[in-house]
Parts: sequence; structure tokens; C-alpha cells
Amino acid sequence: MADKVFFVCVENAGRSIMAEAFFKKYAQKNFQPISAGTKPTSQVNPLVVQVMKEVGIDISLKKPQTLSKKMISTNKKTVNMGCMDKESCPALFSNSVIDWQIPDPKGQSIEEIRKIRNQIDSKVKELVSSLTAES
Repeated sequence: MADKVFFVCVENAGRSIMAEAFFKKYAQKNFQPISAGTKPTSQVNPLVVQVMKEVGIDISLKKPQTLSKKMISTNKKTVNMGCMDKESCPALFSNSVIDWQIPDPKGQSIEEIRKIRNQIDSKVKELVSSLTAES
């Protein structure tokens, strides 16, 4: 069974979806990335979909989903993308959390979202390397 790695944020409309997609691209098959949010929106941010297509990753069919306690209890790692909304911060629900403090792409320009995408790409590569070294 694959070890689950969760990428969590509040809306699950940008950062966590990008991280999940990059993790799928780089990680070995013995890991299962999942993204979720504490207050998910109805759809992925269209500009996030656009900047991911620029790097050859199609996330247009992804749907934001709600983070559950069951998800957290079955994971190997939880990565919190960064919380602006302290009331619904996913880090409140788990003890073993890596917090990346990545800015929210919501309301940002396409140029800023590209920077956020590239930051997530780098962080995911580092995470994949560290998980591969552990296993």
C-alpha cells in the first residue's frame, strides 16, 4: 500500500493542488499524494490551471475536496501550504506537519502565480528527495 502524503490548505484551489500534481510527477509509485482543504472552494483557480499547463501539467479536472480527520490519521506526511486564515488552518488538525508558508495565489497576478508555482515545484522536489532517502 502506498504511503499517503497530504498537501493541505484552506480552499484547496491553488497551492495544494499544484503540490499534489508536482508530487505525482516526481515521486515514486509507493507514495500517494492527496490535496485537500478545510474550507474548499467549488473549483480550482483558473490562473493556477493556466500556469500548470505552461509546465505540461493538466489539473483542469481536479475538484477541491474537504480535509477529513480520517485523511490525517492515515498519512505519512502532511504538508501545510501556509495559512492566512488561522481559524481554519489545516495545521491545527495534525501534530506532524511540515509548514511551507507559501503565499496564496488567490487574487494574485499571473506573474506572481508563476513564482508561487516555481516555489512549490522546488519544495516538492526537496520533499520527494527526503522521502526517498527515508525509505
